[in-house]
Amino acid sequence: MKQLENEQQFEQLKQQQTVFLFTADWCPDCKVIEPELPHLETKYKQYTFVSVDRDKFMDICVDHGIMGIPSFLVFKNGEQIGSYIGKERKSIAQIDAFLSEL
Repeated sequence: MKQLENEQQFEQLKQQQTVFLFTADWCPDCKVIEPELPHLETKYKQYTFVSVDRDKFMDICVDHGIMGIPSFLVFKNGEQIGSYIGKERKSIAQIDAFLSEL
């Protein structure tokens, strides 16, 4: 999974079909889903998956209402087409179901 490097890259990736995963190194719920994320990347090849470190990109998080992690935002052609935001633990099955409904 790509790592977000700067805010300009975030703006560029929003113009494509991109799933942003908001996470942090210290997040135990993020570590639980991490091993299964490559399966979702393979299943949803139409999207670029990008990991966003919540601690490095707090302004992006505030601008998009990301308070809990892991959380997901999905963009296509500059428009947000989906969000799965919250502080509760998310299973790979729940994330898969969210992505399948886009």
